[in-house]
Amino acid sequence: MNTAVDVILIGALAAVWLVAGLLADGLPAAGTARLMRRRAGLLAVLAGAGAALFVAVPVVTALVPGTSAAPTAALIPAVPALIVLTSGLRKLSWVRRGAGAFATAPQAPVPPALRAAAAHPLITAPLQVTGLAAIVALPLAAGLVPLPGSGVPATTGFAGIAGIAITVMALAVVAIGIRAALRHGRLAPLVLAPIDRARERVRAGVR
Repeated sequence: MNTAVDVILIGALAAVWLVAGLLADGLPAAGTARLMRRRAGLLAVLAGAGAALFVAVPVVTALVPGTSAAPTAALIPAVPALIVLTSGLRKLSWVRRGAGAFATAPQAPVPPALRAAAAHPLITAPLQVTGLAAIVALPLAAGLVPLPGSGVPATTGFAGIAGIAITVMALAVVAIGIRAALRHGRLAPLVLAPIDRARERVRAGVR
């Protein structure tokens, strides 16, 4: 098995998606619209690089002689990555365009609606879950966990570790989803606050 090549490929996959997940976490906290636009653009580039790595995994392993566990390991983070590429990037482009409308003024504050959009769970959660899933795939790429259907029996210790890793990953995915939903829910009422204040002023003027 090409263990070194497999670990390098999956490790690069994990590194790119983890960086993207960390950057997405700080996207709603950008101080200015221009900074948010830059971060959104960098996130789109990182997501594109992550997608390119998914394509590179089978290509590189096909060129290197010997069996490889990397294509199978890459299937684990591929599922959340598909959510990023189908839904997350579209919402990210909305954030980038929205920030671009305010970025002409260097110190333009970020509108509450834009912060809420940047904190949307479909932007942050899939990116972070993809990075986490790539880390979980590393033991498979390193040969510590036998490939499914390879006929190699898993030792009791590694089987237990694999079970624990799957459980921890499931709990982490739930925690990431809940955190993203709570964050978005905390920012969403700020969008309606100016409207409510305007209505109150109108009512006060009528009275």
